[in-house]
Amino acid sequence: SPITTEERRLRDKKHLNDITAARLPPLHHSPAKLLSIEESIAIQIQQKEAYEEMQAKLAAQKLAERLNIKMLRFEPEGEASMQYREVRDED
Repeated sequence: SPITTEERRLRDKKHLNDITAARLPPLHHSPAKLLSIEESIAIQIQQKEAYEEMQAKLAAQKLAERLNIKMLRFEPEGEASMQYREVRDED
């Protein structure tokens, strides 16, 4: 007697379970969904901008390390700028 497709699928699955212990990992994320062209383009542009920004930061960091530049805090109105000034009265 011919076997239905459901029975064949169950038989094949049972056979796979007998010959291997490998299992597919559980799905942690929702399945793929369809996007409109506009949404897809917006996401691609956003990802491209984030990627270019990250690349620029990394390039600046590597250049600073290569040139041995140290970025220090600059406070023109702070105490450090007043140390060299002398207050004189013109009277």
